[in-house]
Amino acid sequence: MSPSANFGISAFGYTFGRDQDVEGTAGRYTSHPERVVKWGFRTYHRADDDVQTTHLAGKAASQALDRLGISADTVDLVVLACPDVPEYLYWDGSVALARELKIQQTQTLMLTEGCGAGVHGFYYVAAAMTMQPEINTALFVAVSRVSEFHRNRMNTVGAPLSDAAVAVVLERDHKANRWLATEQFTEPEHGELLRVEYGGAVNPLPPAGWTSREALGGYDALRMHFGEDGEELSRYLQRRYDGLSEVIDRTCRRAGIGREEIDHLIYFNDTAASIQEVAESFGIPPEHTNAVISPDHGHMGAADQMISFGIQLERGVVKPGDIVALSGISVGRWCTTLFRA
Repeated sequence: MSPSANFGISAFGYTFGRDQDVEGTAGRYTSHPERVVKWGFRTYHRADDDVQTTHLAGKAASQALDRLGISADTVDLVVLACPDVPEYLYWDGSVALARELKIQQTQTLMLTEGCGAGVHGFYYVAAAMTMQPEINTALFVAVSRVSEFHRNRMNTVGAPLSDAAVAVVLERDHKANRWLATEQFTEPEHGELLRVEYGGAVNPLPPAGWTSREALGGYDALRMHFGEDGEELSRYLQRRYDGLSEVIDRTCRRAGIGREEIDHLIYFNDTAASIQEVAESFGIPPEHTNAVISPDHGHMGAADQMISFGIQLERGVVKPGDIVALSGISVGRWCTTLFRA
């Protein structure tokens, strides 16, 4: 069972880059736009060039706080989840967000552990509230802002990459949207499959003339990594789904419930068909997943699950008392957080 941290989501805030038509713009990023169109996405979001991570995160955070009518100075903990290329090196995005919100003093935490950080980040909030009874209000923001110099929106994974942010206010003893448990585990063997080759200490600069349009795509990286070993590739792909089932079961045990009690499963914004396939194994209908949301947003990094959770609440699909599982896969990492709406 989880320890005694008792908190819930009291407000959501969102912001999105400008809507872009997938079919009309895919050719800007790849010489095979037909492959992208076949994924089934209609829209993705692209921030203006002068809108960066901190701007998106700050706007979403301000909206969430405004919905409660509270000021940022009442926040005891600011957590930012952002696995993307940072605005600057030697830069803490959570500190930048606190400054953007004009907070004078608070605790901050920066999470960069892949796109699942927006799911398993709730564990760190729970840990802080357990260890520090003086923490009553936390602000948790997940943001995706693609650096198009480093990353190709249309060939990294099987979904267009989008710019967006979501913020939630977490209040101690809030009874709605109550956190139940979080679990995550890592199997590091294939953890570098989607790394960006240039811009870090090993390769600070790309070769002359290099652009992300010619960068090795996610599927090409898989083929290069596994070579002709088709059996090992098949095991890797199957393990992604087996690991998801495993982490959901672990989280259910931690929360003291059975997997059959889950009413909604919100996965990362994969194709609608893939989301439905994952949910089917848990007996969850497509309308209780993000399969109905993903095609209009694309993959918003660490923000996927919280955005979909908020949208389904606002649409009335998630009812009071429902059990909602937010689940994610990063490369080599699986995570799930359970809420009772």
